[in-house]
Amino acid sequence: MAAREYSAVSSTYTVIILALCGLLLAGCATSPPSSPGNACSIFKEKSGWYGDAEKARKRWGTPVHVTMAIMYHESSYRANAKPPRAKLLWVIPLPWRVSDAYGYPQAKDGTWEWYKDNGGRWGADRDDFGDAIDFIAWYADVSHKKLGISKWDTRNQYLAYHEGHGGYQRGSYKSKGWLVKRAAVVASTAKRYQSQLSSCAGDLSSGSFWPF
Repeated sequence: MAAREYSAVSSTYTVIILALCGLLLAGCATSPPSSPGNACSIFKEKSGWYGDAEKARKRWGTPVHVTMAIMYHESSYRANAKPPRAKLLWVIPLPWRVSDAYGYPQAKDGTWEWYKDNGGRWGADRDDFGDAIDFIAWYADVSHKKLGISKWDTRNQYLAYHEGHGGYQRGSYKSKGWLVKRAAVVASTAKRYQSQLSSCAGDLSSGSFWPF
């Protein structure tokens, strides 16, 4: 094979290999963590997530264990999570979904635009973890200012997050037993995350989890 032909073939293979590596890395970056019930394992597996969560905490004052618990129970850490499709007679799937919520935070279109207008992140995307965790921390800060809910009160923060500030003020969640139960589960997850993080926060901050 001539040197020029060999070089062309070699370059083609290089491009293919780099493209495949890019796809694999993208898949690893957006796939949910393998142990979502353990905060230390999540941050160990997802390099960069702890830094993003800490930035959000410092910016808005919402604890990491609270924002992470809310995200977990909203999307299971799936970057492209969407609500289920609407159904005709509770059986036949329809073309549209029950809401326009999307991404890690399951934020609706209008709420996300409100965040971009007021949270200072104009290019934010709901399928970007850093933007999503910042949104949740910001929303908790707004809930604290508007409704007086402590940023450490996971249960009521989640109820306000799910129902919206107006719905929370009206007490709309009181007629939704399933939501009240879920809020208790979210609070339990946050408490577990808090305990776990107390044992590994030092390693996460120093970067000793990573071998490079």
